[in-house]
Amino acid sequence: MQSPLKDVNGSGASDPARDEATPVRANGRRDRWAGHREQRRQELVGAAVQALLRHGPEIDMDQVAAEAGVSKPVLYRYFADKSQLWRAVSEVVAARVVATVAPSVERVREERGLVRATIDAYLGVVESEPELYRFLMHQGSDPGVHQVVAGTSRQVAAGLARVIGDRLRALGLDAGPAEPWAYGLVGFVQAVGDWWTTHGQPIGRPALTDYLTTLLWSGIEGVRRSADLPRELTRAHERITP
Repeated sequence: MQSPLKDVNGSGASDPARDEATPVRANGRRDRWAGHREQRRQELVGAAVQALLRHGPEIDMDQVAAEAGVSKPVLYRYFADKSQLWRAVSEVVAARVVATVAPSVERVREERGLVRATIDAYLGVVESEPELYRFLMHQGSDPGVHQVVAGTSRQVAAGLARVIGDRLRALGLDAGPAEPWAYGLVGFVQAVGDWWTTHGQPIGRPALTDYLTTLLWSGIEGVRRSADLPRELTRAHERITP
């Protein structure tokens, strides 16, 4: 009777080549399965985004499953719960916001037209996909979505702070206010965008962009005008300004 330890050639030694190939094949299957699972997961996230566009930000898992053409149990194979799916959706929406706004932020200068272009880019995202924006802003009670929104705000604000800081230094001014100004600007435009979508966009986008630009530009222009004044005149102006 042949020993179970012997190979087909009758040798008691194992075949090194075969032993090495076995984990490689196993790893390959595992990698292919992981890739397939991730692809399927992204397809389901895409279906959730489409369901949001169709039904609004108050959608439920049944509507997402129907949009994807699967049952709810299938959804739960890829997402532990509703919160995990919502976080994945919010990451997609947030990425769209950043991809649209970031190039405009990089071009910000102290010229009014470029400030306007940045605001308009942000409002353009809101206008094109208001249901997705409302979802992003109104799911803040969900810890996962809140983290995504906060992270997106930080990302945009950090880029804006860097640009504002560069411009302040170019004007010979202290760059210290750059970061709080940047966070304030981002929060301000976010809040207005939320109001705008919640109320059905009662003001046209060009008009709203002009209103916000006028308000924000007043501060930036004031800084530039102060920088153009001789130091003695600036101090005199500060003494007489109520």
